[in-house]
Amino acid sequence: MLSLLDLCARIDDGRLTPEGAVGLVREAIAAREPEIGALVCVDPTPAIPTTGPLAGIAVGIKDIVDTADLPTAMGSPIYAGWRPRADAPVVARLKSLGAVPLAKTTTTPFAFLDPTATRNPHHPGHTPGGSSAGSAAAVAAGMLPLALGTQTGGSIIRPAAFCGVVGVKPSFRLLPTVGVKCYSWALDTLGLFAASVPDAAHALALLADRPAIARPGEPGGLRIGIVRQDFCAAPDPEAEAALARAARAAERAGARVRDYALPARFGEAFAAHATIQDYEVRQSLAWEYATHRDALPPRLRAALDAAQGIETAAYDAARRTAHHARRGLKEVFSEDGPDAILTYAAPGAAPASLDQTGDSRFNRLWTLMGVPCVTLPVDRTSAGLPVGVQVITRFGDDGRALAVAGLIERALREL
Repeated sequence: MLSLLDLCARIDDGRLTPEGAVGLVREAIAAREPEIGALVCVDPTPAIPTTGPLAGIAVGIKDIVDTADLPTAMGSPIYAGWRPRADAPVVARLKSLGAVPLAKTTTTPFAFLDPTATRNPHHPGHTPGGSSAGSAAAVAAGMLPLALGTQTGGSIIRPAAFCGVVGVKPSFRLLPTVGVKCYSWALDTLGLFAASVPDAAHALALLADRPAIARPGEPGGLRIGIVRQDFCAAPDPEAEAALARAARAAERAGARVRDYALPARFGEAFAAHATIQDYEVRQSLAWEYATHRDALPPRLRAALDAAQGIETAAYDAARRTAHHARRGLKEVFSEDGPDAILTYAAPGAAPASLDQTGDSRFNRLWTLMGVPCVTLPVDRTSAGLPVGVQVITRFGDDGRALAVAGLIERALREL
């Protein structure tokens, strides 16, 4: 994979020019894209700034994020050729930092469950996950050092685990979702994919204009709670093995690790996620449903059909349940509770199918809670497929989430 920090260091000390860095990416795209299919389009003549902390860093932009220089098709024929007049604020921020939004990456239509044609870089017959399929696969295949994704259920954490990259779903609203096609305004979260935890921390700190995210210091006296989310169906054995390996690495790095069972209210909140998501998408995709229903893919069309029957009272009740759980999570991360939670990033390795994107059941609660989550690759199956875990911390403590993930990432090298 391409390391963002390595490219920046080579540019800073004169071993590589920004144009040369973008050239390396173009060479990688030419070599890998035909077999992966992670990109919708590539800018043939992008502006390449020579100054800025991300000068020469090519970025993939999920194809539900507005770009003035490239089409934004939402993964749907309804928007084929659509060219926004303006960049989304996050794209404008990237440009101000010197980065080059070089390519649009594939997304499932409107970021739901109907899969893309993108293939997992580690095995072409396995899904890369969704909905940020192209972003995760492009970074994993070494085609891009940085890519943007979004998560409403598990669309950053899960594909990062399936593709073996670091994925960051930041705290809710840390990055602006203005100019991003809305699915659920209470859940949609903008995040990113990178080759390593330091790469991801550097990128997020710059994007959010919060330098402390990348410089939180070494977490001392760390308490980590192993959460198995018993309100979900059990994971595959390889996911359990990866969680155990990550826990051993954390202990090796000096953390105190213990099992932690979430109170029952979190199982109730997990169940409420679907009601909130489906009630809101009924409104956010109302025009597409009313005027282009037959052009919608089958899974999304069926979900919108079912969503028409959700009553406002049920939605309000689900929101109250989520609110109470968020308040309860503050108590979990109390003086006597863990500093960070370690749990499954996905039920297992990427399924052997291109007709699905995998199961987000271990991600949905944390999206609903709005807390920062970091996917950390941990292991490989006998078939060479990655398996990861996720690190979770309290709302707004994104730097700690990345610091804990980085601590475990380093310790894993010694196991």
